[in-house]
Amino acid sequence: MAPSPFVAPACPASRIRVAVDRPPRPKGNHVVYWCIAQRRTRFHFGLQRAVELAEEFGRPLVVFEPLRVAYPWASDRLHTFVLEGMAQNARDVEGSGALYLPYVEPEPGAGKGLLAALAKDAVAVVTDEFPGFFLPHMVDAAAAQLGELGTRLEVVDSNGLLPLSDGPTAFASAYAFRRHLQKNLAPHLVALPEAQPLLERSFPAHPGLPAALAKRIPAPSLELLDASPAALAALPIDHSVAASPVSRGGRLAAEARLVDFVKRRLDRYHTERSEPSSDASSGLSPYLHFGHLSAHQIFAAVAARETWTPARLSSKKDGKRAGWWGMGEAAEGFLDELVTWRELGYQCAAAAPETFETYAFQPNFAKTTLDEHREDPREHLYDLETLRAARTHDPLWNAAQRQLVQEGHMHNYLRMLWGKKVLEWSASPEEAFANLVELNNRYALDGRNPNSYSGIGWVLGRFDRPWGPKRPIFGTVRYMSSDNTARKFDVKPYLAKYGPAQGLFR
Repeated sequence: MAPSPFVAPACPASRIRVAVDRPPRPKGNHVVYWCIAQRRTRFHFGLQRAVELAEEFGRPLVVFEPLRVAYPWASDRLHTFVLEGMAQNARDVEGSGALYLPYVEPEPGAGKGLLAALAKDAVAVVTDEFPGFFLPHMVDAAAAQLGELGTRLEVVDSNGLLPLSDGPTAFASAYAFRRHLQKNLAPHLVALPEAQPLLERSFPAHPGLPAALAKRIPAPSLELLDASPAALAALPIDHSVAASPVSRGGRLAAEARLVDFVKRRLDRYHTERSEPSSDASSGLSPYLHFGHLSAHQIFAAVAARETWTPARLSSKKDGKRAGWWGMGEAAEGFLDELVTWRELGYQCAAAAPETFETYAFQPNFAKTTLDEHREDPREHLYDLETLRAARTHDPLWNAAQRQLVQEGHMHNYLRMLWGKKVLEWSASPEEAFANLVELNNRYALDGRNPNSYSGIGWVLGRFDRPWGPKRPIFGTVRYMSSDNTARKFDVKPYLAKYGPAQGLFR
């Protein structure tokens, strides 16, 4: 067997941001890993860094994974997916010597002060860098609190193959970012995080929390970790958005989907992924969003499938989609989505935190042309509730919306069409942006992510260029139609599966 081209070094300095610059306490009670975004135990720089500190100072490790109830769009669907991951994490941590503390907040604010209680006498606290949603504000608030306690806080980036610190700007296009990747990514492709950091280093077993602290952080019931309907019903979250009937959360579910994709569907990815009746897409985005699976593990699986080594990278840095990786066409097409498009959103969210999730981040050409056509007549205007209920005149759009509401995801190509039609049917581009954010973030398992805002922004011209001829409402923003989609693809099986006979909720 050929040796692996990958190594697992110590967590790179480029991935560590010191949010509270205090020296570690050598005699602290434990090292705390505060798990808020990368909710897994494998291929994980953040957890690896916490384990490194526990080993260095010879202290136990606490893995504290809380789940709030007051986050935006909190629902049975999102809670269930996270809880399934927490149940898997409990099994994965068992036997490692680390103390796993899952905490499910029963009411808003109930978890206030728990991190500080764990951090008060800790060697240090390590947590996740995530450039979006409410997490940056939460980490900033924690940093202020831990700063008063004098506890070191390190924020570790395990989001993608390229560290966020290596992206110096908010790139205007995938082409520009792809060129940057081709010039800078190679060293990071061979320096992957440890596959199982809890098992690959040595640290003392945790004896358990003192009684007073354990009382403040009660373990969730098995019924709640199993996400039973009765247990969820007691939580103040949106119960109208049910758990997905087709996607389960957690590492094992994520890895099973990855194995199936690489073995059975990857070879068809470049030719079939846009076909609504095909299963060639990966289905991995919810697991990436919730941190149940890492981009590093996915890349390693694809590279192994291609028997790839770094020697196959092209010397050309021309920003083209194909040819740089030195892999097959299907694998290169998939990696362009996984790395270029996914990490473009993360890099821009990190570079422009105040505007990336808003309409203001749209490029000037898009804002100008959409503003010029603001008063154009709309043949159809639909409010948010009509869109939510899939009651438009367009059968294909309605089917895509039903899939989103029922299953928590939508076919890749139809997601673009879905967004374009909302722009066409809204009184203003700002209203279209807001309605797309609401629908996507409430129902999609992979919503509330930098990629969500990349996709919604793309509908209105983000990361794109002007297209001619000018059209009503769209101006020079790229146009899509359901009629063209139906001519290009066989949509009959999709309409049969998600058509009106299936209803909206089931």
